[in-house]
Amino acid sequence: MEKEVKKISIAVIKRLPKYHRYLGELIQKDVEKISSRKLSEMMGLTASQIRQDLNNFGGFGQQGYGYNVKDLYREISKILGLHNKYNFVIIGAGNLGQAIANYHGFSEKGFHLKGIFDINPKIIGMKIHEVQVMDIDKLEEFIYTENIDIAVICVPKENAQEVADRLNKTNIKGIWNFAPVDLRVRKDTVLEQVHLSDSLLTLSYKINEKLLQERQEKIRQRRDIPGHPLKSIKT
Repeated sequence: MEKEVKKISIAVIKRLPKYHRYLGELIQKDVEKISSRKLSEMMGLTASQIRQDLNNFGGFGQQGYGYNVKDLYREISKILGLHNKYNFVIIGAGNLGQAIANYHGFSEKGFHLKGIFDINPKIIGMKIHEVQVMDIDKLEEFIYTENIDIAVICVPKENAQEVADRLNKTNIKGIWNFAPVDLRVRKDTVLEQVHLSDSLLTLSYKINEKLLQERQEKIRQRRDIPGHPLKSIKT
């Protein structure tokens, strides 16, 4: 009998791939065990945060010992569903679609690229990472015959919902959307949206915040200089 699925916060879920990545690096360095404190120093999290995150799934550590790196890596792999194998297709063979197709890390984690689709006759027929680009008219049939689990959308914003509507009529399990638009999908389809511009704007905010903090610190330092004009200014 399987355990009841526990509702986990999205913040914790988004940290799981980071745990997986760092633990994988520790395995490559032949590290057998690690404490939450050492792991926190590597990852930029607090030790208590790490313990809280992992306690959502059972804890896995031993007091006075820490975590067995291989065991924890294996458990987080299971939590992330990496014991499953996924077949995926890319829709849109432009620069972004080609970059995703050429990334080797996906197959290592069990994600297998089976097909690439486009509407451009100049691209159809060419091979990207040993996978031939096909006419998008063959998309639905291919999804059924090749047991495709995930569709990656890399088309322009104007065409993204039309592609999603076609996918909604298939048995696709998940959509990874790179088009800068929020898609409408079936309730039973898992949707992960990657808005690159949102991420860039978040970076811009953080840079701007850092610059403001640096300016404020300089002003505070000047106020501390005896006789400086700013010393008499009250905030």
